[in-house]
Amino acid sequence: MAGSSVSGGGGGRPPLFATEKPKRVLAYRLYAGTIFAGILLIWFYRATHIPARGSSSLGWRAGLGLLVAELWFGLYWVLTLSVRWNPVRRATFKDRLSERYDDDQLPGVDIFVCTADPALEPPMLVISTVLSVMAYDYPPEKLNIYLSDDAGSAVTFYALHEASEFAKHWIPFCKNYKVEPRSPAAYFAKGATPHDACSPQEFLRMKELYKDLTDRMNSVVHSGKIPEVPECNHRGFSEWNETITSGDHPSVVQILIDRNKRKAVDVDGNALPKLVYMAREKRPQEQHHFKAGSLNALIRVSSVISNSLVILNVDCDMYSNNSESIRDALCFFLDEEQGQDIGFVQYPQNFDNVVHNDSYGNPINVVNEVNRKII
Repeated sequence: MAGSSVSGGGGGRPPLFATEKPKRVLAYRLYAGTIFAGILLIWFYRATHIPARGSSSLGWRAGLGLLVAELWFGLYWVLTLSVRWNPVRRATFKDRLSERYDDDQLPGVDIFVCTADPALEPPMLVISTVLSVMAYDYPPEKLNIYLSDDAGSAVTFYALHEASEFAKHWIPFCKNYKVEPRSPAAYFAKGATPHDACSPQEFLRMKELYKDLTDRMNSVVHSGKIPEVPECNHRGFSEWNETITSGDHPSVVQILIDRNKRKAVDVDGNALPKLVYMAREKRPQEQHHFKAGSLNALIRVSSVISNSLVILNVDCDMYSNNSESIRDALCFFLDEEQGQDIGFVQYPQNFDNVVHNDSYGNPINVVNEVNRKII
């Protein structure tokens, strides 16, 4: 795209990202100026043509209501214009990041996933999100995934326990065959077929493993009981008893995948990311502050377990559709010239299965294609 460019970099080294400004910004600003002039004229007309209060009570109230409505519309338009006044496009150079930093030089990343209700946020949805971030194209020794379960549900813990076992097969499958997206639910739901480098037998084996996981989880969710099998002998299950409820339970912290243990490897013998389950203490008489409280608890727990420099917060119902998302963010944070001035990177949200003539704005095109350009 043509236009002026502002880049990072520093010390004679090429930048890790570039910021480009479109050419036709002036034309847009002139257009926006004419719209604002029209809004001012509407305000002036409405303010000078409110019916006299004594003439008609209904007419006066209607005129005043229209004035208030148009003032609010104009204020809203001005506020949205403020973020569209200086649009930019940003591009990252992940190849330069890889050349500049070896895997052991990259910063650690703590990934937070929060869930609060296993009925509204089904465990299979949650663990698909967890698996998608566990399979990031990033050194597993640098990844630490934390699931905050505000409901303190044994079913959610069981789901994460099952996901930790499935990850031993899923992560090498994703990395060996460059699978995208790396959420198994999204990948198989899109009617995926074997990749060129993947044999049909390997593909079907992985699909069958995921189907078995789904069937087991559906059975547990339906019954509400954890099966009494050797696979469920993890000491973390002893934290639950019949007195625990979603609003009244003690704190639970369990490390399901610990890199300090020899078994924390996948089927190819490669290290797995650290995986931690956390349910903070909740009591009926104490305010828990919802997700803000969960994030505060996650920060305290992660500071003891991993204490990484970078934190990635992911909604439990929004899987990652780009395995290089972390590297994209690091291009901003690690840029020598401008990285010290950047503390937050926002990713866009997109939705699957949106109909072509959606009338509810679910694609959020304005947010992704217009407002996000200023971030």
